[in-house]
Amino acid sequence: MKEVHELFDVGGKVALITGATGGFGRVAALGLANAGVKVMLTGRSMAKLEPVAKEIRESGGSVACLAGSPVNHEDVKTVVDATVKAFGGIDILITAAGMNKPNLITDQSPEEWQEVMDVNVKGTWLYCKEAGKVMIRQGRGGKVILVSSTRGMLGMSKYAAYCPSKAAINLMAKSLGCEWGPHKINVNAIAPTVFRTDLTQWMFDDKAFYKNFLNRIPLGRLGEPEDFIGLLIFLSSKASDFMTGSVVYLDGGYSAG
Repeated sequence: MKEVHELFDVGGKVALITGATGGFGRVAALGLANAGVKVMLTGRSMAKLEPVAKEIRESGGSVACLAGSPVNHEDVKTVVDATVKAFGGIDILITAAGMNKPNLITDQSPEEWQEVMDVNVKGTWLYCKEAGKVMIRQGRGGKVILVSSTRGMLGMSKYAAYCPSKAAINLMAKSLGCEWGPHKINVNAIAPTVFRTDLTQWMFDDKAFYKNFLNRIPLGRLGEPEDFIGLLIFLSSKASDFMTGSVVYLDGGYSAG
């Protein structure tokens, strides 16, 4: 048996992280860089990417960044090519780009619904398509981690775009897990509940909402960034080599009962 610490060693690997300025993407970037991973960050705005990249550089990490739209195929191909050029390949893909536009289905425009589906599903599909080509060509396997949500399993009012989009992510992980198994590429999804980010801080500040939400969580709290990075390291490392096509609910027990 390998030394236990070797199972979780991701040092020297190359990770491409989409949505790298968002709550989960930023945590993934900082956490993996701290673990010795070379990271390529992408999102729509260089102005937002650069501060994250600067933080990584100042802590001694290896990082590059490039802006692009996750729903533009040419942008996706450019980012993937730039990752290979900068670091020599891709070992880990993390698709953390996502969005939500809550609304009643009777009020939501088809354009709003399509935008949510495009960013959450099409963007993930495009990055898997292009990064997957690289991983298959390299012939050394790889790790693909899709960011889903507990809402991919549980419905919610005003979420008739978001919930189906995350359900699609779950089935994409399972489908690609089957498709890429022969290439030793592991594909899994992380399905979090509410985590503390800039976008969700209001949920923590709204005492009534916070108390009501906690009644559904057996562990009695919402998620913190460090809760995400531990699972991410596991799914990025050799420790998860026999795990693919899984959806892991990172939710404090929210989906358990």
